[in-house]
Amino acid sequence: MLEQIQNNFTESIQTQIAATEAISGAIEQAGIMMVQCLLGGNKMLACGNGGAAGHAQHFCAQLLNRFETERPGLPAISLSSSSIAITSIANDAQYEELFSKQIRALGNNGDVLVAISASGNSRNVIKAIESAVSRDMPIIALTGADGGDIGLLGENDVEIRVPSSRTARINEVHLIVLHCLCEIIDTTLFPSET
Repeated sequence: MLEQIQNNFTESIQTQIAATEAISGAIEQAGIMMVQCLLGGNKMLACGNGGAAGHAQHFCAQLLNRFETERPGLPAISLSSSSIAITSIANDAQYEELFSKQIRALGNNGDVLVAISASGNSRNVIKAIESAVSRDMPIIALTGADGGDIGLLGENDVEIRVPSSRTARINEVHLIVLHCLCEIIDTTLFPSET
């Protein structure tokens, strides 16, 4: 059991090192996109399923409240947060429409969609991306493995693809990515606060 635990830590560290080399440029590009969005008076919309839903909620909470230092709140909506909206849409429409219906209601040109899916194959996240495209919203996709179907984004969008096929490792790096993005936003928009 101890060996298994140690192997998990070692694998996580190795994945993070590989990710540092593979995705740092994409994280920077996504951070710039987010800063421009917020400077333009727009908002972030974030979605995902399971652990990715938790990441979407965590990210939005850090924008709405604070990351590491006090600063004004920033507009962000997790499309995974409202159990009432989720169960209503899943019951009346299809689960695949869960996020896309919300984007059609809440998304505007210039808002940014943060779409999180370790496999890149979550149908409701792909439908969310399609709705964001129809609203002229830039997309930042956090994926892993081969990127799945989400890997087919437009030229103005950013995919941050973790170089791993293990969901646990991908989720761990996604959290680091989201923290990097929060830090980029804070240090760019509020340099005197950090």
